[in-house]
Amino acid sequence: MQVNETLNEGLKRGYAITVTAAELEAKVNEKLAEAQPEVEMKGFRKGKVPMALLKKQFGQKVMGEAMQEAIDGAMQEHFEKSGDRPAMQPDVKMANEDWKEGDDVEVTMTYEALPEIPDVDLTSIKLEKMVVKADDAAVEEALANLAETAQDFESRKKGTKAKDGDQIVFDFLGKVDGEAFEGGAAEDYPLVLGSNSFIPGFEEQLVGAVAGEEKDVTVSFPDDYQAEHLAGKEAVFECKIKDVKKPVAAKIDDELATKFGAEDLAGLKTQIAERLEAEYMGASRAVMKRGLLDELDKLVSFDLPPSLLDAEAGQIAHQLWHEDNPDVQGHDHPEIETTEEHKTLAARRVRLGLLLAELGQKAEVQVSDAEMTQAIMNQARQYPGQERQFFEFVQQNQQMQQQLRAPLFEDKVVDHVFEQATLKEKEVSKEDLQKAVEALEDE
Repeated sequence: MQVNETLNEGLKRGYAITVTAAELEAKVNEKLAEAQPEVEMKGFRKGKVPMALLKKQFGQKVMGEAMQEAIDGAMQEHFEKSGDRPAMQPDVKMANEDWKEGDDVEVTMTYEALPEIPDVDLTSIKLEKMVVKADDAAVEEALANLAETAQDFESRKKGTKAKDGDQIVFDFLGKVDGEAFEGGAAEDYPLVLGSNSFIPGFEEQLVGAVAGEEKDVTVSFPDDYQAEHLAGKEAVFECKIKDVKKPVAAKIDDELATKFGAEDLAGLKTQIAERLEAEYMGASRAVMKRGLLDELDKLVSFDLPPSLLDAEAGQIAHQLWHEDNPDVQGHDHPEIETTEEHKTLAARRVRLGLLLAELGQKAEVQVSDAEMTQAIMNQARQYPGQERQFFEFVQQNQQMQQQLRAPLFEDKVVDHVFEQATLKEKEVSKEDLQKAVEALEDE
């Protein structure tokens, strides 16, 4: 077997690989000899089929397997000896397409090698860590927001008309073609107007209703309504309004605290303070991570594989185009051209991605099975009722696993670098931290 270099320009590499006919035949014979003891054929006992007959019967199939194994072996040996790591899957082609049995196999292999990443003195990096304390005002504001979400309702003055956001308590009886239908009736039903919990067009007709009023509401069931016997049908609901209530924030007391799993109001305030400080820490980390990436970007410079740059620039351009055209859900759109701005951003991302990967490898950073399982479970929660199917899909999909593993790995590498760098804490206000976060979003 021969491997000859044909291209070496920057990170581009090219090789001509030759597997001789004799090597190939030897590999075929070896594979047939391995299989011979288990082969059964009419007229011969198991394991006693002559090699010549085996070759005639299975030679073509085994030849293809032997050829693929020989080429794969040559590639693996080349990468082990050279130390090259291809940036993307190598492009492998048959050079002698008119190959026939008895000929040497000639293959060309081209790829872009990953560059050598220079060492970085992580201890030289200096970062500022923004620290925000959850003060009483922030806790009280969060408490008020909680009270809003736990809103209650109290009756309006008699004769007051119901508005959007009000709750009406009413009895209703639904009929189609004058006949009541199953599931179309209830008593003392509390409905918040504007919640869109009833058939489209229903709630709007009750805006303006007053307690004691009887009113017919006429609506049509959607054509795709889950109950087929009602789909597309017009229905009349006889409604009797019993009460009209306005929304009021829940009282901030021990009773509210128990609704949110705390023993009392003091305990709820402690929980809120801890949650707020966790949120502040998350935001502070995001700001500090951007600062770290900026510092790393200044510290390193090396050649980048053009294929990775093009792929990343294309992905950035595609993502930004969809952000500017949110109405286009699929990919049936004109070809999107990459700009110099896309390429500049792509260069930063590729450079930092390669650097973080190298730092993680040297530090032996690993994503554990437990961390992956947790990440999959977090993602699965976005598909209520289909969590199990999503979990199984990810387990069978290597690409999806990599998409989930990559950010976990990056965050662990970033934490590793934080441990090496010099961090200086600076206590700031919540507003200052918010401005710093907004600045990240604007970039």
